[in-house]
Amino acid sequence: MKDLIIIGAGPIGLACGISAKEKNLNYSIIEKGTLVNSLFNYPLNMTFFSTSDRLEIGNIPFISQQPKPTRAEALEYYRRVASSKELKINLYEEITTINKSKKGFNLSTTKNNYSTKALIIATGFYDLPYLINVPGENLSKVKHYYSEPHPYFGMNLAIIGSANSAVDAALETYRKGAKSVTMIIREKEIGENVKYWAKPDILNRIKEESIKAYFESNVQKITDEFIFIKTPKKELSIKNDFVLAMTGYQPNFKLLESLGVSFKSDIYKTPLYNDKTMESNVSRVYLAGVVCGGLKTNKWFIENSREHAQKIIQDICQG
Repeated sequence: MKDLIIIGAGPIGLACGISAKEKNLNYSIIEKGTLVNSLFNYPLNMTFFSTSDRLEIGNIPFISQQPKPTRAEALEYYRRVASSKELKINLYEEITTINKSKKGFNLSTTKNNYSTKALIIATGFYDLPYLINVPGENLSKVKHYYSEPHPYFGMNLAIIGSANSAVDAALETYRKGAKSVTMIIREKEIGENVKYWAKPDILNRIKEESIKAYFESNVQKITDEFIFIKTPKKELSIKNDFVLAMTGYQPNFKLLESLGVSFKSDIYKTPLYNDKTMESNVSRVYLAGVVCGGLKTNKWFIENSREHAQKIIQDICQG
């Protein structure tokens, strides 16, 4: 039986693994995708909002070429962390069932079975996109992730959303030759948390109508040739080749619920946990990283949740 299984090999899952190894715990990190899977799925040319020192874990320096590191630099850094720390990571192995036992938990995955005394859930939130739930959302032209602008060259592109991911996609595809870029925004204005260097750019592009934006508007239907939207003034049909639904992502609530984790009665579905130990209401089930914020996915970042690892491992060792 293991002392600990960490679900999720993102930066915070890796930080938990480092702390567990330092305390000589018998642990494994299980990840359904690749190393730092969420970061891997970020846009290819993405720049972090945080500086590189804020993304460091395990006292390993993160040196970047610019003040704000890129996705490629982050992937290189976390590969180096995993290798230099010789972390026990099982990649491309998905959890299928978790059951409580007298001594802890029994896990089955797509590759193996495990028993463990404790669990850390460090699954982030980027794997499950919010659906817009309109007819045509299942068409192949509708994407919930954006990686690079090239596929949209010469295309009529609609982007749903107004946060950083939507703004980045709109600006990049516009500059890399999309035939037209139209933003459909439910709110009255561009998101207030948009990166400070991108916000003036997108506002100016909208003002000059290089990028068309419909505020306080909603998608009604998507077809092979059109996207149908409802604005405050009227309903429109817009010629369309691709739709990027940059509507945000959510934690894996089903996993938490299957373990018996309870939630606050708030609009964010915030899971219950002890601030000092990060233990949930379920004994020996700990939460780490973004998952702690529930639907408030902008509360926790790498830089302010790195400390979760030491809190958890300290409590496990004391218990």
